[in-house]
Amino acid sequence: MTPTASQSRVKSLQRRQAGQILSAAAAIAGLLVLAATSGGFRINMTPSEPLGLWRIVTLRRPPAVGDLVFICPPDTEAMWAARSRGYLRSGLCPGGLAPLIKTVIATAGQGVEIGSHVRVDGILVASSAIARADGKGRSLSPFAGGTVPADTVFLHSRFVGSYDSRYFGPLPVSGILGLAQEVLTYAP
Repeated sequence: MTPTASQSRVKSLQRRQAGQILSAAAAIAGLLVLAATSGGFRINMTPSEPLGLWRIVTLRRPPAVGDLVFICPPDTEAMWAARSRGYLRSGLCPGGLAPLIKTVIATAGQGVEIGSHVRVDGILVASSAIARADGKGRSLSPFAGGTVPADTVFLHSRFVGSYDSRYFGPLPVSGILGLAQEVLTYAP
């Protein structure tokens, strides 16, 4: 049975309307993402911190131990090696990497010792076991430890599989985008 001319016109009109609706939805979604990004909102899809919507709050003082921060990783070969292994995501930071959400556990002048766990100024950091291999069995090398240099912070996440300063060392304070504030999150 061949469709009549009027049936063909109806189907053509329906396809055009569906295309217009999908185009409008895509444009609205794009505008929402743009507005959220420019408004200091970020979506966390990594298990290092609860999943969901976060907000970057301007930090109007030097970072302190205990601050949960958004920080851009530096554009270095080591960070790109981490990206190629899947530890870091692509994003809007310089060098094309995504910002990290981590807790500051040491600031300039504090001593960091790394053995089977991390110690800051001799005090054991909870949930800081050092992994010798990642989830795919690839070897991991811990940071050597030492005194945190000026204008850097040592970062940590309680998530056992977190890629943080235990492995890459202190990061420049200049990469801090601000404090990380949960907006709508879910901790699995």
